[in-house]
Amino acid sequence: MTLKFEPTQLRAYFVCGTQDVPGQDLNVVVQTALDAGITAFQYRDKGNSQLTTTERFALGQQLRERCAQAHVPFIVDDDVELALALQADGVHVGQKDDRVTQVIQRVANQMFVGLSCSTLAEVQIANQLEGIAYLGSGPIFPTTSKVDADPVVGLAGLQQLVVAAKCPVVAIGGITVAQLPAIAATGAAGAAVISMLTRSPDMAATVKAMLTATEVH
Repeated sequence: MTLKFEPTQLRAYFVCGTQDVPGQDLNVVVQTALDAGITAFQYRDKGNSQLTTTERFALGQQLRERCAQAHVPFIVDDDVELALALQADGVHVGQKDDRVTQVIQRVANQMFVGLSCSTLAEVQIANQLEGIAYLGSGPIFPTTSKVDADPVVGLAGLQQLVVAAKCPVVAIGGITVAQLPAIAATGAAGAAVISMLTRSPDMAATVKAMLTATEVH
């Protein structure tokens, strides 16, 4: 049974693949993050990943099960076929991936769709589409986690995108704990992070900071 999308799922959104945790077991990392209270998990195994397609699917099944047990949405990055095979709750696509309209048709109500948007023009196009649950906007700050990252958007740019967007926006890219309140102040629904959690000495405290920043007062 897939989870329905709720904007609160974007508050503490963890993005990770094997390439982000070299020498560690991704299952253990994700379970620690789930125990810490993340609100969404995106399986993004690409770039320097050494996994075969079969291994990626097998690991995805294990992670999907862990997320289901925690009632946390399991989202697959880019790969629509993998998302369908794993019965993911959501799929996240970028501007350079399959045309988002084709993705929306392909998953037809089986899961929600998130879309990367880093410019006002991209947000305005996304606003015309039926079937987009949320937008991922960034990088807000310079990032080392993505080789092909778009130009830095900044906090002022993020605020513009949040105001323009018809659906909730999650901020991504180079985010640290200290910047969480400033991100929340833009009206963004939350932060999507890789290294902030994978490199955290205390994942529970880091997730708590993410949740505290997005508390509705």
